[in-house]
Amino acid sequence: MTALSLSGALFALSGCSSNDILYLSIPKPITSEGHWIHDMWTGSWNTAWIVGAIVWALMFYVSVKYRRRSEDHVPVQMRYHLPIEIFYTLVPVMMVILMFFFTVRAQDAVIGNDSGKADHNIVVVGQKWSWTFNYEVDVDTANNRAITTTANTGFEGGTIDAPPTLWLPVNESVNFELRSPDVIHSFWVPAFLFKEDVFPGRTNHFTVTPTKLGTFVGKCTELCGTYHSKMLFNVKVVTAQEYADHVAQLVAQGNAGLAEGSIFVEQQAGLEGDQQ
Repeated sequence: MTALSLSGALFALSGCSSNDILYLSIPKPITSEGHWIHDMWTGSWNTAWIVGAIVWALMFYVSVKYRRRSEDHVPVQMRYHLPIEIFYTLVPVMMVILMFFFTVRAQDAVIGNDSGKADHNIVVVGQKWSWTFNYEVDVDTANNRAITTTANTGFEGGTIDAPPTLWLPVNESVNFELRSPDVIHSFWVPAFLFKEDVFPGRTNHFTVTPTKLGTFVGKCTELCGTYHSKMLFNVKVVTAQEYADHVAQLVAQGNAGLAEGSIFVEQQAGLEGDQQ
């Protein structure tokens, strides 16, 4: 049975690339910020493989070197070994510190940008159970909120039967303001290698710069109710001119202003006071 299982595993892995095996099939990012996450992920796995190999080698070594060779032979026993204890205390602590450093660095590269410096602002509204995208929304960075009326703001939404499409310009930075009028959702585009929760009563944000033309998929990854599995959308990365033409077309069609699905919740459940 063991041999059969091993053969099946080797057969399954034979169709996988080295990236699939070593890094659990992490996709290639389509944004400049995604490379921070990609490098952190692969670096973490490389470190884990190295640490694992050292630990396995040491376990094998001591199990052979200090094994009991006869009934009369007892391996050397130790109550404590101060240098070793200091070593296996300091090394994990240093590893955690290094992982924390690289995690914060990658996080700051994705969500630490000032929204006022982005080329475009898009307000994403996640509501039960679809998405609304508001393009070219003016953002009040001082109060961390969107301004409700702008002349060049166009919006488009979708339904569970007709998922919407989010248009993005290639090689231009886009700041996303994430809002919800009802429950917690989560905005995820796998090709971004990043996702962010969408809370009622709080605006989350992050910035990306798409670097590859094409159409990609997105979804909600927070269990938000009956039709959570159908809360899908597409992402279409186009040229800057195509993006501008699309927004202008939305405005010309009457899809102008800021569409939030319903009145935006300004107070989080369980917290006192308004959450701006």
